[in-house]
Amino acid sequence: MEEVRVAEKRLSDYRAIIGGPAFAEILALASKLKGKRVAHVNATGYGGGVAELLHSLVPLQRDVGLDVHWFVLDGSNAFFTATKTMHNALQGSDVGLTPDMEATYRHFNELNAAGFKDEYDYVIIHDPQPAPFANLCERRGKWIWRCHIDLTSPNPSVLRLLAPHLEAYDAAVFSAREYAPPTVKFPRIYVNPPAIDPTSPKNRHVYREELETILPRFDVDFGRPVITQVGRFDPWKDPLGVIDAYRLVKKKIPKVQLLLVASMARDDPEGWLWFERSARHAGDDPDIHFLTDLRGVGALEVNVLQRQTDVSIAKSLREGFGLIVSESLWKSVPVVGGDVTGIRLQIKDGRHGYLVSSVRECADRTIELLRSPGKRKTMGKAGRERVRKHFLITRYLREYLRIFSDLAAGS
Repeated sequence: MEEVRVAEKRLSDYRAIIGGPAFAEILALASKLKGKRVAHVNATGYGGGVAELLHSLVPLQRDVGLDVHWFVLDGSNAFFTATKTMHNALQGSDVGLTPDMEATYRHFNELNAAGFKDEYDYVIIHDPQPAPFANLCERRGKWIWRCHIDLTSPNPSVLRLLAPHLEAYDAAVFSAREYAPPTVKFPRIYVNPPAIDPTSPKNRHVYREELETILPRFDVDFGRPVITQVGRFDPWKDPLGVIDAYRLVKKKIPKVQLLLVASMARDDPEGWLWFERSARHAGDDPDIHFLTDLRGVGALEVNVLQRQTDVSIAKSLREGFGLIVSESLWKSVPVVGGDVTGIRLQIKDGRHGYLVSSVRECADRTIELLRSPGKRKTMGKAGRERVRKHFLITRYLREYLRIFSDLAAGS
């Protein structure tokens, strides 16, 4: 395993955003945990929501007095193919693991666990990739399984494979209570939805000089309507359905453009397959733009593109949370999102955007918003305030401190 380096962050930088009482509450909680050692373990240090969260959470946990370390797994393409198959199965795919995949999954977990020594008060294992660690390591502290995916209709065979490992943890943390499968006997269950970092390059204020430098790099006419989906190329994000919805929108609003923005994550070899499928589905339409980190689209570029978007699309078929929704709302951009639990947590239908269940609905709601600048402004303003109250990284930090205290007390 490899330890991930993170930049320093200061909780004091968030005080003006969250207010004095919330700032003081975090400090009070942290004062009881000074010096506690924490380890996070996940699949990758770059690409996807989990890595993004940890790049903010880990330095903030350090800043309030905890001794925090973040490790990522070593693995082959075969391992990450197996874990992506497992991820899809847990979100409802009928395709389970082959015997070879199971063997590869077990082998790399044993290999990684052998190099992990529990010298911590709290160990947080993220998602299914390193889930067997709870039964492979000699444990000292409190062990927490943090599930970031939607487990409302998991493939039974894969859940059975994982269950003996999951039940070994002291607690599990989900983004929504309904994600906790009733067939798995967790000693404790906590709910802590993800959140965005308002000071990160992806979400901070963008200066005019930055806009003037970055926007000309893209072959997009920002004087025309723009709709954007940010997220991995993944079957659950439904990029083909997004393209179909865009085509329906274009029949009514011919000047509309679609941006599909993504990072190609190390732990997601399936992403290339879906990128190619999406590109073929788009054909030679010059108004569909594929923008990835491989073409210089980093966090700041995503920030700029989101701020130049008229309507954000998040047409997920399953979604553990979907940081893109809160990211867009924070920039006062309304969201047309899939009517799934992770997105319902963030959007109140008709107030911060719309929840949709089909390509046609997605297109109709997008057309409605593109034709209604006043409605976009009202929804965007309400969305930003909702994120400020409920979905900022400081709330996420606070809830982890509460969980640590609760586990230490044994309550």
